[in-house]
Amino acid sequence: MYDGPYCVLSIVDNRAFKRLVYEVLDHDPEHEDIRRFFRRFREKLDARGLKVQGITTDASPLYPGPVAEVFGLVAHQVCEFHIIAELTKAVVKAVAKTRKALKGRMPALGRGRPGTPAQRRAARRKKRLQKQVTDLFEHRHLFVKHHPTPSDRRALVRLSRGQPRLRGLRSIMDEVYRLFDRRCRTETALGKLARLRRRVRPFKTVGKTLQKIFSPNLEKALTFLDDALLPATSNAVERGNRRHRKMQKTVYRVRTQERIQGRIALDMQRDAQGEGRQQTIGMLHEARAVAS
Repeated sequence: MYDGPYCVLSIVDNRAFKRLVYEVLDHDPEHEDIRRFFRRFREKLDARGLKVQGITTDASPLYPGPVAEVFGLVAHQVCEFHIIAELTKAVVKAVAKTRKALKGRMPALGRGRPGTPAQRRAARRKKRLQKQVTDLFEHRHLFVKHHPTPSDRRALVRLSRGQPRLRGLRSIMDEVYRLFDRRCRTETALGKLARLRRRVRPFKTVGKTLQKIFSPNLEKALTFLDDALLPATSNAVERGNRRHRKMQKTVYRVRTQERIQGRIALDMQRDAQGEGRQQTIGMLHEARAVAS
């Protein structure tokens, strides 16, 4: 998590959603920072006789090397959410390019009402193209929606009429979502991915837009299919980051390195006492119910 000039590194237990170890840097992290951070965490695990079985990170190039060096041949999952977010962003950008191309096809009209038949035809054509551009902008989310309804499908057919490239983008997104289906194994998903890449490669314009399909990170994002306990996303870390952001809106002093370290330590102490706190609250409620 980046916070002004500082960077917060965190390792979070995905089952309990508790931060296990953290470090606040006053500079952008490098491979040596990540390597030192992982080694410090491994020393804590060794002292307790524990071992990492799997790790989920975002798509940053900082992690693969240190993960393999410190933890060995451990299952390394790249966050599914980050990969899909990059692909959906590319598809929306491709839809925007189509809108721009339609705007370029609009005929230029002079001032006043169209007088000649040719001018009236040009005005109707411009109005039709303008409506198509507006509809594509208002409904651009349909091209990346995960579970489109039947009405969404009908709207997509109408929006992509005369635009085979748009139909191709929607079908590609459908295949991308099917890659992450828990009902199949990683080997099956990799076979689907290979077929998808062969399909996209001949189309230069689409292939250039969706370069993320050819990224090796997409293959690593399918690792979780063979391990039911391996989380597909890094939501455990993001959840703690969101809580930190929310806290900063009310506690304005948490902006320096020392304050950030102290606040995260306080949150970890609160999490460690959470189970006992819940038991105490439950006993108080029971005692109040008996007394009443």
